[in-house]
Amino acid sequence: MSRIGKKSVPVPANVTPTISNGVISMKGPKGTLTMPMRDEISYTLEDGGISVQPANDTKRARAFWGMQRTMVQNLVTGVTDGFTKKLLITGVGYRAAAQGRTLKLQLGYSHDVNIDVPEGIEVKTPDATTVEISGSDKQKVGQLAAEIRQWRKPEPYKGKGIKYDGEFIFRKEGKKK
Repeated sequence: MSRIGKKSVPVPANVTPTISNGVISMKGPKGTLTMPMRDEISYTLEDGGISVQPANDTKRARAFWGMQRTMVQNLVTGVTDGFTKKLLITGVGYRAAAQGRTLKLQLGYSHDVNIDVPEGIEVKTPDATTVEISGSDKQKVGQLAAEIRQWRKPEPYKGKGIKYDGEFIFRKEGKKK
């Protein structure tokens, strides 16, 4: 039995939920987000919220229950507040610069790394070693952050690389003589 799935998703007054043709959509101040509905789960609009319940008593329906409720919650949060990921770049000569819809990274390679920013995502560089990714779709924000981090994962000896803000990198001692 899903503990999180039992709770209904509260919908603020400035968000308009719509359920039709196998798609659930939320419209709010930060835009519109849609998500396909699962056949195993039944979604119902209630006063002040959305209830997510398994449509039948199969193991598959119970497996999707909590996750689908969380995905509906992410739609509501995305159109009201949005999501933000912050990346920190550590290393001599490593830096980032946002230029329009492109993020230009200098990561110690013989060439600069240019990353195209998808539609609906905003990338800011407050300083040369910080990248802030924000948008209304949690999956797209996290995916772009993971793709940027993939270019130089933090290494355990000197700590050089790209890491998430708040991420702990286990440091190793190095070779002894």
